Amino acid sequence: MPTALQGIPAVVLLLAATILEVSGDAVVRTAIYNHVGLARVGFFLTGAALLLGYGTLLNLAPLEFGQVVGLYLATLFVVWQVVNFVAFRTLPTLPILLGGSLVIAGGAIITFWRPG
Repeated sequence: MPTALQGIPAVVLLLAATILEVSGDAVVRTAIYNHVGLARVGFFLTGAALLLGYGTLLNLAPLEFGQVVGLYLATLFVVWQVVNFVAFRTLPTLPILLGGSLVIAGGAIITFWRPG
């Protein structure tokens, strides 16, 4: 891990990665549906940079890959709903909230349950 990132807690790296991924996806979606020409290219490049940042930070988190995935998925669901509301003004429906609570519970089990 790069020296500058060694003191950052894993959960902070995961949260930052999640924010970058969801934001990158939102920017790419905006490029596809709301822009043309050079503006679209600019949005695509911005989205690509955000998604590259996500992949980098996620893999820098000092956790085993299986643990990263569990915590990341739970965090991803929450951040996705926040960005979905901020960027697209869409509130989660009851099925999304119920399914999301299962995602969060599953992520917690994967991350924190120590068998044995």
